[in-house]
Amino acid sequence: MAGLIDGARKVVRLCARIRPGEKVAVVADTGAVSLAVAEALAAAALEVTPEVVTTVMTPREVDGDEPPAVVAAAIAAADVALLPVSYSISHSSAVHGALERGTRVLALPAMVNPEMLVRGGPEADFEAQAPVCRTVAERLTAAASASLRTPAGTDCTFDLRGRTGNAHDCVLDRPGKFSAFPWIEANIAPVDGKVEGRLVFDGSIPNLRLGGLLRSPVVCTVEGGRIVRVEGGPEAEMIRKVWASLGDAAVYNIAQLAIGLNPSILTLTGRWTDHGAFGTVHIGIGTSANLGGVTRAVAHFDGMMFRPTLTLDQTVLLEDGELKL
Repeated sequence: MAGLIDGARKVVRLCARIRPGEKVAVVADTGAVSLAVAEALAAAALEVTPEVVTTVMTPREVDGDEPPAVVAAAIAAADVALLPVSYSISHSSAVHGALERGTRVLALPAMVNPEMLVRGGPEADFEAQAPVCRTVAERLTAAASASLRTPAGTDCTFDLRGRTGNAHDCVLDRPGKFSAFPWIEANIAPVDGKVEGRLVFDGSIPNLRLGGLLRSPVVCTVEGGRIVRVEGGPEAEMIRKVWASLGDAAVYNIAQLAIGLNPSILTLTGRWTDHGAFGTVHIGIGTSANLGGVTRAVAHFDGMMFRPTLTLDQTVLLEDGELKL
């Protein structure tokens, strides 16, 4: 427990920037790891402020699902919300509304063991890496278009005109800011309907809870900003069935272009920390409304890629996974 509380203190004091007197909502679900992490976070928050409330819900059915109304109300009423849940609610309308009201939100989704609060990604110097993350977000904002290619066969273009990059640097230093711990990423929602090409996910799709990397690539054909065909092995069949079962055409929307920037997450593993793996790219699929887009879906999935080359207008930002700043 000693190591766990130390990790929780880093989250509370350094990342969430919780101050005396602030109202804090810790949202957990009935998963054992979720409860253990929530207990540590609440204890660390109580060292700073007496205004800490923990709510426990049943795990959501899919990432991006809505929490119960009473949980949504707690998030909206808080100065800071910490979300150590088994299935992510980061892309829910509840979180979006709370952010607009000024709640600072730090998501900690899908931790498979409490050590994920302490080892690996959490060991990063978040304050030192924040300027890098913000610079990349600024580059995304300034770009009119992006081109993404990988050795596995990704070849895709994104219209970024009028969209603003997001610096999810794990430092909640202003009202209404969102980040997810412990990954550090810069991302942008491309113009809805304006993504074309081929996406090959050869790393991981953490939403599938496979416990590891993809055994075979998942190949997605994108037309008019939507996935129109999914090809590959067992994982491709799995994700086809999941998306079809949701009964919502918006789940095929290309919602996000993101760059992992946590230097303490060295490679993809199949866990949710993959979002922050340094020098990787992931593509968000489904809801874009929480990132600056206009699409609202019943889910949000992410697919990860190794060794991306990302070009913004005519300038290379990533070359074979190496950041060029």
